[in-house]
Amino acid sequence: MPPSPKRPRAAAAAACPAMLLLLLCLGWARGHSRGAAGLAPNATTPISIMGLMPLSQSEEDQKSKIGRGVLPAVQLAMDQIRNESLLNPYSLDLRLYDTECDNAKGLKAFYDAIKYGPNHLMVFGGVCATVTSIIAESLKGWNLVQLSFAATTPELADKKKYPYFFRTVPSDNAVNPAILKLLKYYQWKRVGTLTQDVQRFSEVRNDLTGVLYGEDIEISDTESFSNDPCTNVKKLKGNDVRIILGQFDEQMAAKVFCCAYDEEMYGSKYQWIIPGWYESSWWESWINSSHCLSKNLLTAMEGYIGVDFEPLSSKVIKTISGRTPQQYEKEYNDKRGDGQSSKFHGYAYDGIWVIAKTLQRAMKYLNTTNKHQKIEDFNYTNHKLGKIFLDAMNETNFFGVTGQVVFRNGERMGTIKFTQFQDRKEVKVGEYNAVADTLEIINNTIRFQGLEPPKDKTIIQEQLRKISLPLYSILSALTILGMIMASAFLFFNIKNRNQKLIKMSSPYMNNLIILGGMLSYASIFLFGLDGSFVSEKTFETLCTVRTWILTVGYTTAFGAMFAKTWRVHAIFKNVKMKKKIIKDQKLMVIVGGMLLIDLCILICWQVVDPLRRTVEKYNMEPDPAGRDISIRPILEHCENTHMTIWLGIVYAYKGLLMLFGCFLAWETRNVSIPALNDSKYIGMSVYNVGIMCIIGAAVSFLTRDQPNVQFCIVALVIIFCSTITLCLVFVPKLDKDLEEVTMQLQDTPEKTTYIKQNHYQDLNDILSIRNFTDSKDGEKAVLKNHLDQNPQAQWSTTEPSRTSKDPIEDINSPEHIQRRLSLQLPILHHAYLPSIGGVDASCASPCVSPSASPRHRHVPPSFRVMVSGL
Repeated sequence: MPPSPKRPRAAAAAACPAMLLLLLCLGWARGHSRGAAGLAPNATTPISIMGLMPLSQSEEDQKSKIGRGVLPAVQLAMDQIRNESLLNPYSLDLRLYDTECDNAKGLKAFYDAIKYGPNHLMVFGGVCATVTSIIAESLKGWNLVQLSFAATTPELADKKKYPYFFRTVPSDNAVNPAILKLLKYYQWKRVGTLTQDVQRFSEVRNDLTGVLYGEDIEISDTESFSNDPCTNVKKLKGNDVRIILGQFDEQMAAKVFCCAYDEEMYGSKYQWIIPGWYESSWWESWINSSHCLSKNLLTAMEGYIGVDFEPLSSKVIKTISGRTPQQYEKEYNDKRGDGQSSKFHGYAYDGIWVIAKTLQRAMKYLNTTNKHQKIEDFNYTNHKLGKIFLDAMNETNFFGVTGQVVFRNGERMGTIKFTQFQDRKEVKVGEYNAVADTLEIINNTIRFQGLEPPKDKTIIQEQLRKISLPLYSILSALTILGMIMASAFLFFNIKNRNQKLIKMSSPYMNNLIILGGMLSYASIFLFGLDGSFVSEKTFETLCTVRTWILTVGYTTAFGAMFAKTWRVHAIFKNVKMKKKIIKDQKLMVIVGGMLLIDLCILICWQVVDPLRRTVEKYNMEPDPAGRDISIRPILEHCENTHMTIWLGIVYAYKGLLMLFGCFLAWETRNVSIPALNDSKYIGMSVYNVGIMCIIGAAVSFLTRDQPNVQFCIVALVIIFCSTITLCLVFVPKLDKDLEEVTMQLQDTPEKTTYIKQNHYQDLNDILSIRNFTDSKDGEKAVLKNHLDQNPQAQWSTTEPSRTSKDPIEDINSPEHIQRRLSLQLPILHHAYLPSIGGVDASCASPCVSPSASPRHRHVPPSFRVMVSGL
């Protein structure tokens, strides 16, 4: 421990040059060394307090202005304490030493005060962080308790390193609980920090990280800068930081807001929270260093919130001195006159009261425990008294001009104020009470740039790109019309299945074509159902169902068409098969085989790599309604891991099926029996379907991100292909059936023309089949045998004049043609039926009985007709 210093008064006066400065400043030119507070009554014993602060007269030294600015407040407090006889029979004797805010000079002043001055019971002061920290670290060795009114550096909060250090002013870290409370008040859960690379600011930032940890508030980005903050500001914007907690001085603040203006990080979407201890109109001093126009800087600054300790309490409550904070402020201003002011004057005033109350408690403690020991017995080696002073100061709790004065681990639990920059001035908008841990926002004072507080991040609202309900309704209506048409064709086909024209076109195959078309129609309803209509699980199920329905529908329709065409090809192109009957049952087996291949592919697809619901997210878009949110469009798809492979398999199989159909249609293009062959219509169908599928697939792929367009293209392609196919297959049959009915009801010249142009041609076509006979002469003989029958045995002419005409002209008369056809068509139909499973060709007559009609002569079946058609 250091030895007890000598205390001659002459040496003390020599060691205290700052005392003379104090006397001159306050006009107390007294020829003694009792201290700055003036003389105590002769009946009292002075108690020396060491005052350490910068007191030079330099106008450029901001720290010295703090020291000079608090002296009037210190004098007021000491006068009031003396007048109240709070420490009778003692009085405070404050001795000031100028540290000049220099480490060496400050440390020398401290040791000189110890060596040459009286025994100082405590140290009052400490303005400059570096000087204060050096002295505070050595206090334990001297048993001295120090109370600072202006040292805010967070470093001094380390009680292991500075156990005897107290301060009435909150530290810079004291704003962090207040910031936490503000963030919770406005429900800001995502913030970013921007810190100047200076120890003071870095310590605050580190403490803030600890305060926010575990409070459900995310620090999404932490940026630090030395000189140019623009890059860091840009990073904050890139990380979508909306609430920025800044720690930097005035000069850097001007640069920061200039960068914020350039990056458009201001206005209704952003909130800056920065230190509030800047000088008034601070931006005017640093506008030139920011390289930014004044109006632009002010625009970016508008609305920022400053956080700082409250210089004086706003409550109208009497303090420990019996005065309200407002009354004290008036007395302070009267006392200083035109002299220097400091925002720390209230903390210095309360600091003197803290020292007085600490000594008072120590006196009471000594009176109750050890009446023989007095506080004036203190020396720098007296650990017991030093510990008593330390404990007494920890018990401080009173209401002062700066609010409730309470220490927690030596740190002041003070009041933090919030100010907002509004129209080029700072306006107080709220305060935080650290003792009660409460935040009070002054009504109607805080103003945000928007209608509400900014969001802590860009609110991303996922919006499903869904199929328009009107579009779905329209296409569904068209689909229903198509299904009604297909149902009408089905009804027509079933009702007239025993008629010659329908029966010759394989009605069972026609039914399969209609069924395939209706399945294709039905898939449209499923393609239009998305997340706006069904749940996610249901949508995933629909992915599989609609694929199966469309695939099976396509194969059913075109498989039946191609099977019929194959039968025509087999009969007319393969001579070796002329004795073999090809019935509808065999064609159905062929269609079933095609469907079996489909089922194998689909089942393997479903088992190995089933379709799943996937969501594709697109770039964010601004809200059309102008709200502070961003729209992220999402789109549902049906996909799997190896989508390309499976689609390739399906497309290859369907492509081969279509090529096979094209080949059959081409091979049978010259078979010109409309009742038996539809190769021309099949070719047209394949052509239309192929072209539409290629166009539809390409457009659908290009419009992948536009579900309405994609659905419209897919639906129209399916509707067009299915409708065209069904119409090409059934409308010609329907027309012929209607013509036959019309001709039977009307005996008109059109009937004769119809017979001559259609039935007569059909008859000759059938009879001219090369399988009918092996020679052209034989073919002509058979035809002549049918046409040259003497009709007079069966029919008699009502016009005698016709008997004298040329025999050929008489035979070709409309009446004879009509009568012959009435006999010959049933015979030919009867001969065709065995090839499709009808009446046996060996039957002697197409009638029930050979003798049922005398007109019907027996025609020996010299061949079996094997045909196919739609």
